[in-house]
Amino acid sequence: MSESHKTRLMRWGFNLFPALRRTGGRITYISSDLKKVRIKVPLNWKTRNYVGTIFGGCIYGAVDPVYMVMFIKLLGPGYILWDKSATIKYKRPGRSTLHADFQVDDEELEIIRNTLDKDGKTNRSYQVEMRDENNKVCTLIEKTLHFRKNEVAQ
Repeated sequence: MSESHKTRLMRWGFNLFPALRRTGGRITYISSDLKKVRIKVPLNWKTRNYVGTIFGGCIYGAVDPVYMVMFIKLLGPGYILWDKSATIKYKRPGRSTLHADFQVDDEELEIIRNTLDKDGKTNRSYQVEMRDENNKVCTLIEKTLHFRKNEVAQ
């Protein structure tokens, strides 16, 4: 699925946002239905650590907001989301540009809506793999998000 004019503008806006921009990471693609996002973190003078690989803070900072913003856009104003926790596991040093793909499917959205209709709140976890140019996993990140219904927006 290709980007729409709306998601292309959204991507440009995110990439100009100072908190994301300073990580060195860039969003390279947002699908027109907002269910797929691709990011990259290049190895350059802004992202390089003392030993010449990508700094872990740059990796995590680039990944941090993506799932939360995706779900906020996909679920709409009837729901409140917060980052609950995150873990990052380094498998190998990032010696080249790293890429990550984020995806949310309709089934996941339906599970969240049904759970919130029944319980009012839930926590869900999502994994992201940062892969190098040889498609080898360098970093595994797990994000846990807290979802709840927004009673004010109802």
